[in-house]
Amino acid sequence: MKGLLAVSDSNQVGAILLFCLMKNAQTPLSDAPLTWRQRLNALRDLPRFFALVWQTSPRFMALDAVLRLTRSAIPVSVLYIGKLIIDQVVLLTRGGHGAVRHGLFGLGSQDGMHFLWQLVAAEFALALLSDGLMRAITLIDSLLGERFANYTSIRIMEHAAGLDLDQFEDTNFYDKLERARQQTNGRTVLLSQVLGQVQDLISMGFLAVGLMAFNPWLILLLLVAVVPAFLGESYFNDRSYALTRAQTAERRELDYLRYLGASDETAKEVKLFDLSGFLIGRFRELSDKFYNDGRALAIRRSAWGTFFSLLGSAGYYSAYVVIIIRAVQGRLSIGDLTFLAGSFRQLRSLLEGILTRFTSVSQGAIFLQDLFEFFEIKPRIVRLVHPRPFPRPIKEGFRFEDVGFRYHDSERWANRHLNFTLRPGERLALVGENGAGKTTLIKLLTRLYDPTEGRILLDGVDLRQYDPDDLRREVGVIFQDYLRYQMTVAQNIAVGNIEKQNDRELIESSAQRSLADHVTERLPGRYDQSLGRRFRNGVELSGGEWQKVALARAYMRDAQLLILDEPTAALDARAEYEVFQRFADLTRGRMAVLISHRFSTVRMADRILVLEKGEMKEVGSHEELLEQGGKYAELFHLQAQGYR
Repeated sequence: MKGLLAVSDSNQVGAILLFCLMKNAQTPLSDAPLTWRQRLNALRDLPRFFALVWQTSPRFMALDAVLRLTRSAIPVSVLYIGKLIIDQVVLLTRGGHGAVRHGLFGLGSQDGMHFLWQLVAAEFALALLSDGLMRAITLIDSLLGERFANYTSIRIMEHAAGLDLDQFEDTNFYDKLERARQQTNGRTVLLSQVLGQVQDLISMGFLAVGLMAFNPWLILLLLVAVVPAFLGESYFNDRSYALTRAQTAERRELDYLRYLGASDETAKEVKLFDLSGFLIGRFRELSDKFYNDGRALAIRRSAWGTFFSLLGSAGYYSAYVVIIIRAVQGRLSIGDLTFLAGSFRQLRSLLEGILTRFTSVSQGAIFLQDLFEFFEIKPRIVRLVHPRPFPRPIKEGFRFEDVGFRYHDSERWANRHLNFTLRPGERLALVGENGAGKTTLIKLLTRLYDPTEGRILLDGVDLRQYDPDDLRREVGVIFQDYLRYQMTVAQNIAVGNIEKQNDRELIESSAQRSLADHVTERLPGRYDQSLGRRFRNGVELSGGEWQKVALARAYMRDAQLLILDEPTAALDARAEYEVFQRFADLTRGRMAVLISHRFSTVRMADRILVLEKGEMKEVGSHEELLEQGGKYAELFHLQAQGYR
């Protein structure tokens, strides 16, 4: 049902114009930097994240962990074998080729040169293993990332399908939805980072043991060299996150401007109204603002990063000098020198990576909150665990009892004090000026909204006691802002009852009853012809042709209630007459609600309900309302004057 809601082309340009004019009235998001408590609290979402990744692919995640853990032991092994190689070379140059050393890892006694080549071969094997493991990890991360993106995208669509229509009409909700969508891609980077942390911590453990056995003070030098850089990186990551979050709404506007400025759906009005300069100017204004904000942050980050890098290098070379002095004094071998220098260098690199990655992990975890916050949004329309069976057939009809509705965080009532009954077999027309609340009433009737006050009864039972899905299966509805699906003709019709998408006979008969069969006869692929210009070989239809295709959706199901919201707005007089002749046959014996501004159409209804500012003004037949001389009669005569 929600899939039938859309915005018309003409409304799109108008919406962005209004949006741009009201941009200064928007409430900006907080741009305060993150605290350490917020960072640590964000890490609480990591178990949920890992559970989500595990659900995506347990096999890939387990394999990724095993490969990383295996690779964590390689750095210290390579350094140690390098130390043995250097010591063996020194020994051979001093003692000749006949020198004897213990075999690799102390296994037996070997000729000195033979042992040296064993060491070289072992280091070569470790290099090959390290490279192979890294490539395997990259492959697994790539595959897991693709599957995770698809899995979370599906989860977001499934969750969104269960939320209410009025939530989609709330800008705060839409910001959360947009941020959740952004988390579907690249979130496996967070997985790689966390597993990389574990891998590097294990590697650091091996390296730190040897370094601490030599001189524990080197660990303090290491911290002095690394921690300032970490704190600086953390600060600028905080500012980057705050800036990105504060720009959420404006970046949505930027994307919309990009679409409006270069789209086949908007090109007509953009050209006719000469809007390209306005759209490009607004796009340039926003993009320059984002660039300038990002540039200022990047310059500061680069300057402080250079300072902290110099500080880190000074710490590293201080430790290096201490090691060299010990080697010159003869307290270390040349192999020990290379092992310790390499260990310190790698420890510094690993610690920098861990601290910097911690900032990125906490940053990613905070972004991850956007995804889980969206999943925590609950629909306001409550579904009962054990709903009442939906009546088939409906015996008493729908009864509105002092029904009112207003949108969330709005003071204005869209509908109020609605009291009327829609009886079985009755055709009811809704009449009123734009904004009178006609479409909102329809959404209440189909339970896309729940009343803010009052209640709607179906066969004497509150509509909330029924399952909304059962209700909507009994309703055939076409809104005036129906969607033009960039799909085949058959699929465009089948969305009216997607469970029957393979029933070609039903699709074709529905098209015949809505006059859409006249459209398909002129198409090269007939019912298999792709519509719209978005994809290759698509054919664009006129407004009236699209409307006939959309009308066919109402004929796709054996509904007890039919609702048409301005169903013939784009049709010519002859087509409108033919459509309503067939519609009269279709609605015979069924409940039907019709919204139309054309009184020639409204006259076919059994009763007419006139709305003004969301409230009932009059109700009666065409003749009765004309006799009353009220609002209906006024509107009727105004329209009639146009035909004289």
